[in-house]
Amino acid sequence: MSRSKPGTDGSLRDAVARKGSFVGTLKAVAWSFFGVRKSKDHADDLARLNPVHLIVAGLLAGVGFVVALVFLVRWVVRSGVAA
Repeated sequence: MSRSKPGTDGSLRDAVARKGSFVGTLKAVAWSFFGVRKSKDHADDLARLNPVHLIVAGLLAGVGFVVALVFLVRWVVRSGVAA
């Protein structure tokens, strides 16, 4: 069995071995929450980001988004604007 560069044969083991940084993954997740992304940048992310980092960053961003919404709603309700 020959060893190829990580990410060249599409296996999960090669995908997890990618060297993408966690900060870069957070940026990609933030852009995905915003909803605007160039197709070239998206293709670059698919080639270099680690799927484990993506899952962790996505969960953290999702939890952060929900917590921010809860605090926003509490602030609006307490301020009396919603009454």
